[in-house]
Amino acid sequence: MGMANRENFPLVPFFYFFCMLGFVFIPTEASVKKYQFNVQVTNVSRLCHTKPIVTVNGMFPGPTIYVREGDRVLINVTNSAQYNMSIHWHGLKQYRNGWADGPAYITQCPIKTGNSYVYDFNVTVQRGTLWWHAHIFWLRATVYGAIVIMPKQGTPFPFPQPEREETILLGEWWNNDVEELVNQGNKLGLPPNMSDAHTINGKPGPLFPCSDKHTFAMEVEQGKTYLLRIINAALNDELFFAIAGHNLTVVEVDAVYTKPFTTQAILIAPGQTTNVLVQASQVPSRYFMAARPFMDAPLSIDNKTATAMLQYKGIPNTVLPILPQLPALNDTNFALSYNAKLRSLNSPQFPANVPLKVDRHLFYTIGLGINPCPTCLNGTQLIASLNNITFVMPQMGLLQAHYFNIKGVFRTDFPDRPPTPFNYTGAPLTANLGTTLGTRLSKIAFNSTVELVLQDTNLLSVESHPFHLHGYNFFVVGTGVGNFNPSKDPAKFNLVDPPERNTVGVPTGGWTAMRFRADNPGVWFMHCHLELHTSWGLKTAFVVENGKGVDQSVLPPPKDLPLC
Repeated sequence: MGMANRENFPLVPFFYFFCMLGFVFIPTEASVKKYQFNVQVTNVSRLCHTKPIVTVNGMFPGPTIYVREGDRVLINVTNSAQYNMSIHWHGLKQYRNGWADGPAYITQCPIKTGNSYVYDFNVTVQRGTLWWHAHIFWLRATVYGAIVIMPKQGTPFPFPQPEREETILLGEWWNNDVEELVNQGNKLGLPPNMSDAHTINGKPGPLFPCSDKHTFAMEVEQGKTYLLRIINAALNDELFFAIAGHNLTVVEVDAVYTKPFTTQAILIAPGQTTNVLVQASQVPSRYFMAARPFMDAPLSIDNKTATAMLQYKGIPNTVLPILPQLPALNDTNFALSYNAKLRSLNSPQFPANVPLKVDRHLFYTIGLGINPCPTCLNGTQLIASLNNITFVMPQMGLLQAHYFNIKGVFRTDFPDRPPTPFNYTGAPLTANLGTTLGTRLSKIAFNSTVELVLQDTNLLSVESHPFHLHGYNFFVVGTGVGNFNPSKDPAKFNLVDPPERNTVGVPTGGWTAMRFRADNPGVWFMHCHLELHTSWGLKTAFVVENGKGVDQSVLPPPKDLPLC
């Protein structure tokens, strides 16, 4: 399962890959796939504004990576923008190869302006829809794209073969430079301005002014079935997605096949992917696809609806489209019932290997807080914490510090549970409960089984939090509203066919329990995928120790690894 040595594979010139209308590149056999990513500033017009944004190969969204299970992938990223850059291949496990994972100052130093770095990794025992995005500052607002992993040759989908497939990237758009807004917010100690629009494949749709030409359209033929690969690339919003008049059959989440079920709408958190089948079974016409936020906490968000078009062949553009009925903005019941329907396929070919015995029990509380800030507008700034610890980003890559045993960069004493138990979801609390700052990680023994319960708290406010774990998938064995009860709730865990994911939503004022086997050595980031909360310190990392086998240790770093 280890990555081939770079020196055995001399790099040949890379090619630029462009996604052109009507063209889909599908690899025919396991091989080496090479891509060139040029990070640059491009002028893009949206919502009556034309502004420079950071893009990859001048595209917004960026190019789709098409590979097949078993392929080796080499992506040469050249940074021609004014910002430091790193790219994360979200959901790829990167076995023993954290050097290719991408989060800045966790597994690598960022790629400086004018420099390049080759991400070199194998796609092993994974197939489905994942994605890539910038993993530094808020640059993933515009630097993102899809990863499509086709099954091995001769391995069909475990659902009806679609006529065609389409990638649907849900995102956000700011009329102003998002990095300038973030810096301004930090100086004030406040959140930056919310986005000006949501987008579908980079376009807001005709419900926004000046955006008639900025609408994504997908043509279908009556009676045929289509596969949509849906990705939530938004920075800060969980989203509902639906198509007017058409049901969606969910068949995969986070590149893991699921037991199919049919729904009128899906809920998808930032970082998550969902594959659905859509049958073009309605009267030929034009139907809106639509995406709108879900927020069941009293917080301000951009609640505007982005739209795209599902258009039957032969129907003229003059026909008025039909808008779908999306769940209400705060429809908690829909959110909970939708997530409860997700189940792993758990077939002989695609089993759900849920750890039944747990070696390490972890309980992490999620909290928001306020710290003193003499230079800020109100003398305070908002922060976030896990187990009362606000994570401080290091000045060098944590994986480098771990691999070379460099002292003083991080500590491995992150607590397994919060120092002060309290009524986590009771009356709102404004105290920080002794929040401390630090770069503190949790050390995990190789091949041990871990159960992690993430508990939302009512420090300042309850809120849902999508958590992403790098380097692993995990099984979501339980979830609930209120405080986790360790004596009663585990009896209700699903240990047979729970959904297997890389990103999970912790419900507002509730908890989520996950299990995984720590069989991938290295340093692996875990963080809230709401960029606002990540920037406030809602993150940590696991140091998974090497095993004793010859193929159970972190691989040596590549020679072109960026320097800090």
